[in-house]
Amino acid sequence: MLDIVRRHKQAAPLNDHSPAVGIPSVCSAHPVVIAATLRECAALGRPALIEATSNQVNQDGGYTGMTPVDFRRFVLALAAAEGVDPGLLILGGDHLGPNAWRKLPAAQAMAKAEVMVARYVAAGFRKIHLDCSMSCADDPVPLPEPEIAARAVRLCLAAEHAWRDTPDRGEPPVYVIGTEVPVPGGAHEDLDDLAVTSPQAAGATLALHREAFAGAGLDAAFERVIAMVVQPGVEFDHHKVIDYRPEKARALSAFIETQPGLVFEAHSTDYQTPQRLAQLARDHFAILKVGPGATFALRETLWGLAAIEREWLGRQAGGDDLIETVLGVMRAEPGHWQPYYQDPARLTVDLAYSLSDRIRYYWTHPAVQRACAGLLDRLEHSPPPLTLLSQFLPRQYDAVRDGRLRNRPAELLRYGTAQSLRPYLHACAA
Repeated sequence: MLDIVRRHKQAAPLNDHSPAVGIPSVCSAHPVVIAATLRECAALGRPALIEATSNQVNQDGGYTGMTPVDFRRFVLALAAAEGVDPGLLILGGDHLGPNAWRKLPAAQAMAKAEVMVARYVAAGFRKIHLDCSMSCADDPVPLPEPEIAARAVRLCLAAEHAWRDTPDRGEPPVYVIGTEVPVPGGAHEDLDDLAVTSPQAAGATLALHREAFAGAGLDAAFERVIAMVVQPGVEFDHHKVIDYRPEKARALSAFIETQPGLVFEAHSTDYQTPQRLAQLARDHFAILKVGPGATFALRETLWGLAAIEREWLGRQAGGDDLIETVLGVMRAEPGHWQPYYQDPARLTVDLAYSLSDRIRYYWTHPAVQRACAGLLDRLEHSPPPLTLLSQFLPRQYDAVRDGRLRNRPAELLRYGTAQSLRPYLHACAA
């Protein structure tokens, strides 16, 4: 990561159409998404940056049931299955802070966050996003920036101690800071426009963190702060995307050019067009994060396969209907979507199609896994005709016709998922 940032700062893009040095950051715990990331990066000889979020993976298991050590083993097993050199893998921790425990008093939430960050570093995660931007149960709203910086220092101390105490520890962790952090997983409300972070605000955040780190004797760690999270003016809500407008971020881009060794990390870039992703990278948003956009593509492909099955095999095919099963489980267990989907009139559409993709929390449910496996198995034994691929999965149809893809359901699914990742790799040069 230090080398990528260094090369980004040294090399200007050749023109307005060439990619800048940068790296996509894929935040997902779904095996198909991770396998696709590893495969696509390996094909280009590029490092694969895969991040787990504090809600997905923590010492309590998160919503995946995995601890940081579990997640590392999980990703390494996928890399082995794909034949990918583990040396290409970079593991990161996203939104590492009290977010998963923000309903607790700050003292308790931060104590848990310190344990979590230490576990991430001990497990071999080397890119650490220190995110203390959220208020806890007894905090003011919004949390004052000096307090955010002070809490980031606490987490950095925990990370540094864990790294020093880890046998065969390798390179020390690098850090990402920032106070204008988009909500994990997309906005909760309908959006029309966003205010871009001002250079003055970015400068103040950087100065506050530099001073706080120095006060704690963390000057060496601050040299490994590689990126800041700011708001470049990109976001998505349930059914709309706020596209990047480079003219609004011009002053912000100019600011980071004055900061050696530092780039921006852009969150919520899901669903940006390929051209806008490339422009973000050229404007020094050298770390482009994607999460729900990848699982949205996976869901979209599975919905297409389910539609193909209905036309090809009919309801008498046997087994559970995937779409009905997923939506039924979501309605029966609404905890992962209820705070987000507030309009009863469009609830079914939100559940099935929202860009925030709350479905991603349900793929590990036993009933959903059974329905998904059954769908793939039935189409494996009865491959559909190309006419149905053309109707419901036209991109896969083109690839099959060109001889780049076989008409096998698991491969169709992997291809559809990978399509969401390729614009990120094209936007960033190695």
